[in-house]
Amino acid sequence: MSSPPLAPPGWSRWLVPPAALSVHLSIGQAYAWSVFKPSLESALDLDGTQSALPFQLAIVMLGLSAAFGGTLVERKGPRWAMSVALACFSSGFLIAALGAQTKQFWLIVLGYGFVGGIGLGIGYISPVSTLIKWFPDRPGMATGIAIMGFGGGALIASPWSAQMLRSFGTGHSGIALAFLVHGLTYAVFMSLGVLLVRVPRTEKPADGGPAASDGVQVSARTAVRTPQFWFLWVVLCTNVTAGIGILEKAAPMITDFFAHTAAPVSASAAAGFVALLSAANMAGRIGWSSASDLIGRKNVYRVYLGVGALMYLLIALFGDASKPLFVLCALVILSFYGGGFATIPAYLKDLFGTYQVGAIHGRLLTAWSTAGILGPLIVNWIADRQEAAGRHGSSLYGLSFGIMIGLLAVGFAANELVRPVHVRHHLPAPRKAADAQRHQSA
Repeated sequence: MSSPPLAPPGWSRWLVPPAALSVHLSIGQAYAWSVFKPSLESALDLDGTQSALPFQLAIVMLGLSAAFGGTLVERKGPRWAMSVALACFSSGFLIAALGAQTKQFWLIVLGYGFVGGIGLGIGYISPVSTLIKWFPDRPGMATGIAIMGFGGGALIASPWSAQMLRSFGTGHSGIALAFLVHGLTYAVFMSLGVLLVRVPRTEKPADGGPAASDGVQVSARTAVRTPQFWFLWVVLCTNVTAGIGILEKAAPMITDFFAHTAAPVSASAAAGFVALLSAANMAGRIGWSSASDLIGRKNVYRVYLGVGALMYLLIALFGDASKPLFVLCALVILSFYGGGFATIPAYLKDLFGTYQVGAIHGRLLTAWSTAGILGPLIVNWIADRQEAAGRHGSSLYGLSFGIMIGLLAVGFAANELVRPVHVRHHLPAPRKAADAQRHQSA
């Protein structure tokens, strides 16, 4: 599909975030994967580590496709990117549906994880650069609005998926039909973003917002050679690992914590917990990213990583004694998790400028790929080993939570080391203009 049309004179920049939201709300379904885990484990005789594979591969492919496709997305524009995301994400569900129907788990991994994961990555970065150019005065808020949709996707998908499994059945045929409905419905919804998205004629918004800064501008090729990029890589990786460790196993985790208490958690209540986490994830993306415009990116990451470690400690020590405490701490962690994703594009813009910020963001998302392996692997593998050793309840997760606290401490230290990019990495003004002209004509 061709590049998106330029916005006509007088076009309001506030029409752009809804286009991004239609894509991000759809691909945000990934955060509801834990709703399918118990049914898949029962229908296909899988353990917790195996049932996490499609989700893990999807997150790996998200980071890799964003990294390798970032420059291409910058060149071809958001409409092309949204179209690719639609095709991959929806067809991934259809392949997974075939896998569930034929009881071929590898097809579910291939469809949802590999093909769908490419759709996740391209769709995730598709609006970032465009939004920052429309909102150079409030980049944290702008990216937060769109990326909020990715965090909030499970708020819709979790109860919707649970209801379909109740209606269609939790056997392999019911799972297949649920996957099929997901794929077709998301194809229709994501097409709205493809049709609506626009790019600015200039970086001067038509409704009075200021133009993007002409100060610091660093190319993607140069950015990955700076220590600032790699410090932020560690920051994002550790924050995501800590959040995804809870999110990917949310439904079975809360069930395990209170299984041997006077008030066990039902399957429907566990699905409701997943939806609550999605709401916190969603709220954190717009709330914390907007706050970062006021208090600064480094300060808000101090909150994410420092307070996040405290929340993990409280769950580890007292979580099984109080449902409200467990839920509250998990909600705070997930708000930081979402806020970290929404704030990172603005952090990159502050350090490297708006030129190729989408491509830089794509490369940084390899940290998400790493976290997508680490988080579920740490929690699921340790839980499986502890269960095999005869343990149960909260004791399944004590060791993994301790590891998460250590990772957050590492991330906190990396954030403290971030400094402004040295002037030698900046694009000189004449070259910047030439590069920008060549970038537009490509």
